[in-house]
Amino acid sequence: MKILMVAIPNHHFFQWVNQLKSSGYEVFWFDITDGGDKVKRINWVTQIKKWKLKVDYPFRFSIKRYAPKLYRLIQKVNERDVAPVFNKCIEEIKPDIVHCFEMKLSGLPILGVMQQNNIPFIYSSWGSDLFYFKEMGVTKSQVQAFFKRTDYLITDCKRDYNIALKNDFKSSFLGVFPGNGGLNIDNNLIRKHEDRHLILVKGYDDGVGMASVVIQALTLIPKQLLKHKDIIVYSADASVISQIKTLTFFSDLNIKTYARHQFINNRELLEFMGKSCLHIANSISDGMPNVLLEAMGMGAFPIQSNPGNVTQEVILNEKNGYLINDPLDKDEIANLIEKALINNSLRKEAQHYNVNLVQKKYNRRVLQPKIVEMYKKIHLKDI
Repeated sequence: MKILMVAIPNHHFFQWVNQLKSSGYEVFWFDITDGGDKVKRINWVTQIKKWKLKVDYPFRFSIKRYAPKLYRLIQKVNERDVAPVFNKCIEEIKPDIVHCFEMKLSGLPILGVMQQNNIPFIYSSWGSDLFYFKEMGVTKSQVQAFFKRTDYLITDCKRDYNIALKNDFKSSFLGVFPGNGGLNIDNNLIRKHEDRHLILVKGYDDGVGMASVVIQALTLIPKQLLKHKDIIVYSADASVISQIKTLTFFSDLNIKTYARHQFINNRELLEFMGKSCLHIANSISDGMPNVLLEAMGMGAFPIQSNPGNVTQEVILNEKNGYLINDPLDKDEIANLIEKALINNSLRKEAQHYNVNLVQKKYNRRVLQPKIVEMYKKIHLKDI
């Protein structure tokens, strides 16, 4: 069986694809952005790259940096359109299944091609993909046209399945799966409740992620609660790093930032989570965050925003975490952080509950054979 994947280069996508490595399936990846070199971590996959530029001319990056207007003018002539290139891939590969990840970037650019064939078409919604589609510049008619061609839907939360139904999705729903296909949790990295002295904050602050509000909230916490804690802000946007440097509140606290472009391998991040008393993430839009599930699986107490009520699918407020009702309210977030730091018994009980929940519902070893079988059933159904 041949499966043609369409996606941007993304850590979660690579994790999903690697579940099929020993399946016997022939897997192809059409890099919709044509970004960068071939990816070593999925080197067993046939990767379709270097398709966008007609001519990869010298000094291209210098022109892009120092003469952006000239660069854009050249690119209009020098870049190939996605549709004819993708159509040629379809003709040459003759895939049994096409699976795209995310609608705006990966799905809509190939929709015209897919409307000209009847190849089984799977769509995996990711993050803000459906929940925030209007704000992302996608019209309702585009979504409906896309769903008319979609044969199979996978979501990372129940919320997005309901959104799909409201936008005329009438085909087969394959279920809710984490965007990366499942979590590998190393129990050896999970520390006991009393050995957790780290506060972990996700640092996205890009208009959707609202880490800056969390940083403001931390300055409202009684300092004695933070004195004996380490604070790590990971995947931090430049605005957040600058904010922390300029706030004197943090000058005598042990706080460290990892920039968004600064690579932290997954094991290192899981180690941080495994010794964190809190994991705080705040945004105005998201799907089911993989990092939330990872943090819960590693025993960290989650304080998480709840856009579209998605996070409450796994967090029972005041039982196994705290839900942020207003991601723009620093006082509310400060109150939740303070309550969580004071309430040791709640965090201890939540750790036990969350570790078991993730092992039961999101364990990669359990989900992987189901996902492999899912493709097989689709293929057999189409024969």
